[in-house]
Amino acid sequence: MHDPHRHPQPVPGPYVRGPRAGPRRGHPGHRRTRGPGGQGSQRLPRRRRGQRRTVAVLPLGGAPGALIAELLDAQGIEVAPVPVAGATRSNIALAEADGVLTKINAPGPELTADEQESLLETVRLQSRGADWIACCGSLPRGLEPSWYAELVARTHASGVRIALDTSGPALAAALRERPDVVKPNAEELAEAVGRPLATVGDAVKAAEELRERGARAVLASLGADGQVLVDENGAWFGTARVDVVRSNVGAGDSSLAGFLIAGGHGPEALASALAHGAAAVQTPGSVMPTPGDLNPAAVTITATVPVDRVLKEPTS
Repeated sequence: MHDPHRHPQPVPGPYVRGPRAGPRRGHPGHRRTRGPGGQGSQRLPRRRRGQRRTVAVLPLGGAPGALIAELLDAQGIEVAPVPVAGATRSNIALAEADGVLTKINAPGPELTADEQESLLETVRLQSRGADWIACCGSLPRGLEPSWYAELVARTHASGVRIALDTSGPALAAALRERPDVVKPNAEELAEAVGRPLATVGDAVKAAEELRERGARAVLASLGADGQVLVDENGAWFGTARVDVVRSNVGAGDSSLAGFLIAGGHGPEALASALAHGAAAVQTPGSVMPTPGDLNPAAVTITATVPVDRVLKEPTS
């Protein structure tokens, strides 16, 4: 079950996306597409025979909210909407022929105290019997940084595991409730520990610090450098061969989906995360990969972490 939130507001909205390689806006042949965005919705697999049930829990309001529910349903994604007074935001993503992506994010609605409690209650009801809850992105206006911490505490009280993909004060506050997995990218990991990361070893040390502060496991995406997983059994480092990069939109989202699909624990789950992330960057725009896009043979996992390897994309 997924509760989508992210930069700077959580409510996924329809977006307008130009072709990854094609004419610019206004040129002959230009086309526009729209679909449900937001990190949580990008992790949701379409319903297939034999797959486990997956539910998107998200606050929806106004005509944009109704459109999101319609678009998700068309993709075979079950939705448990939480009605809010404000209108769900609409975002625009402009993909240029040279690969440059520009995102214009409108402000999202501010949730009232009643709406916030309704969101928590809906997550509780929908998570009965669930294997995982994935909380994705930054918090909407009106929610205190401690909101995720409250959700983690309630989730554990009901016996369900929770994965948290957020950053800043919301991540710091949630750590004290010991989320089962946190999934920062390199910049978010550096921000959480208050220092830059220059090597794979720096990333592992930062992940270990988050574990000391409460995270039970840390899955950190390092962009083109790969991923690290640090949990109670040690640390693993992995990479995945990528033949051509078409878009990095949703790569981290796909990685967490792959990690949870594979059980959310250990090197096998890390391998699945890498396979899903690599598949995502080889698909255009925000298109999420399908099982047919995965190439597990391109993934390498090692417990011998190359601590001195310099990151291609060091954080500042």
